[in-house]
Amino acid sequence: MMGGPYYNVPLGRRDGKSSRAAAVEGTLPRPAMPVSQLIRVFGSRGFSVQEMVALSGAHTIGFSHCTEFTAAIYNYSRESQSDPEYNPRYAAGLRNACADVQKNPTLSVFNDVMTPNKFDNAYFQNLPKGLGLLKSDHALFNDPRTRPFVELYAKDQNSFFYAFARAMEKLSVYGIQTGRKGEIRHRCDEFN
Repeated sequence: MMGGPYYNVPLGRRDGKSSRAAAVEGTLPRPAMPVSQLIRVFGSRGFSVQEMVALSGAHTIGFSHCTEFTAAIYNYSRESQSDPEYNPRYAAGLRNACADVQKNPTLSVFNDVMTPNKFDNAYFQNLPKGLGLLKSDHALFNDPRTRPFVELYAKDQNSFFYAFARAMEKLSVYGIQTGRKGEIRHRCDEFN
């Protein structure tokens, strides 16, 4: 519906029968994680640095809550109101959009300010311009291990789409339950 690549999603995946928030902490990437930690999180599941960057391209759609990045746009340091990684006009716009975050912590903004409703490579094109939303977005452009992939995907949307599709296919079969473990759900949002 939003564009982007086609990829296969195998049917019949078995899902686990337990879900605990405490079991998730430290296993999923967080918005302020440094690249080294992101690489460890993805690498521990068999994903390469390139696959991690490609999957990060999912930030071309969706939104993030202001609470995830306000520390970087309000009173960042004595010298600067916002993190210098942000384009100053973008940071000012974010401060305006998130002005009531203390009263309303559910406030959110689009991850991709340029084409928020289109799955494309604009997310990668935004990063060198200081238009990344999250600390982890800025880090992908600034780290020498990830920057070449950011630059490749910013320049070549087809390369991004191909890499994203392959990484999503790999992600869709990661950690599947087998045998009598888990169940194939009739509805994805509840146990059978």
